[in-house]
Amino acid sequence: MAAVGTPDEIWLATTWPFVRDELPPAPAAVIELGCGSSGGHVPAMLLAGYQATGIDPEAPARPEYRPVRFEDYHPPALVAAVVASVSLHHVDDVGAVLDHVTRMLVPGGRVIIVEWASENFDEATATWCFGHRLADPAEPGGWLAELRAHWAESGLTWPDFHAGWLAQHGLHPAAAIRRELASRFIIAGESRGPYYFPDLAGASAETEQAAISSGLIKAGCLRITAEAQ
Repeated sequence: MAAVGTPDEIWLATTWPFVRDELPPAPAAVIELGCGSSGGHVPAMLLAGYQATGIDPEAPARPEYRPVRFEDYHPPALVAAVVASVSLHHVDDVGAVLDHVTRMLVPGGRVIIVEWASENFDEATATWCFGHRLADPAEPGGWLAELRAHWAESGLTWPDFHAGWLAQHGLHPAAAIRRELASRFIIAGESRGPYYFPDLAGASAETEQAAISSGLIKAGCLRITAEAQ
């Protein structure tokens, strides 16, 4: 059954169990890198007893958030974990951001990453997504309907449009993020799975996973847990 809510709400509710299971025990101090205007997983972490802080220029105006760039934030003390949910592909310099993460973590601290494998968004996967009724782009987290419209207007083949769109927005592929991560941390766990389902009305993570398992589409989500060396 498809989840109910905005794309952002569906994404956070679905990915929270993974984040929760990878976190050190509460009440550890945790920073969420790029929590966005929705607040990310910070409310769920606070409810679970963590000392959680969300960092993002567009963060909500509440005490548990800091409306600054992650690179400009310096916590008052080292933290046990940093969570990054679909935020690293947007940063200017992945390596510089991860260097900053290393300076924030206690020895053996954890990095929990949920990312978009944009390089796997091939034509078969895009066509499968675009065949569903898509969320309104005005909804928080809604983006596929606008992307589909831009592709139709471009007159380009999907590979050409996709490559140009990624370059225009300066988005980093998941493989590059993983490479930078592995050069600084010990990879403790890695898995792939569904990504687009929050934007697909009437679909669910299980629906998308079935399409991935059958080979119809490629997995769009990369999940990694890493530890400070």
